[in-house]
Amino acid sequence: MEKGAKKLIANNKKVYHEYFLEEIYEAGIALHGTEVKSIRMGKCSIKESFVRIDKNGEVYIYGMHVTPYEKGNIFNKDPLRPKKLLLHKKEIQKLIGKIAEKGYTLVPVEVYLSNGLVKVQIALAKGKKLYDKRQDIAKKDQRREAERDYKVSMRG
Repeated sequence: MEKGAKKLIANNKKVYHEYFLEEIYEAGIALHGTEVKSIRMGKCSIKESFVRIDKNGEVYIYGMHVTPYEKGNIFNKDPLRPKKLLLHKKEIQKLIGKIAEKGYTLVPVEVYLSNGLVKVQIALAKGKKLYDKRQDIAKKDQRREAERDYKVSMRG
């Protein structure tokens, strides 16, 4: 893998449907050795996960499932244990200020390898209302229909 390349391990497509993503941050993640090996093999899911900042100003990801490493035996950790995310103090302070505002939350977007290190992309997001979701679906349908019409006219 060349320098600067990133290899996607897991992503959370539902986030784009449920939230407006305002700002995106890259965070390191504190893992144990067997967890890193498991993630490198692509055995990781963030579908049901969420991010919280505790009262000590530390950021944790909950519900991120890392499948136990087969050859790991006694060193394997609980697959759903909360994992600490590593961000700069200034970034955390900024996030705390934003989350205090109504409607903002932190959501994990994807997990990937960057220069051999496991990274988590988290986003400061605002929840979509039902009508926003309907608008998105309508736009997607229109685009799909336009593409279909275009293909038909190209053949005809």
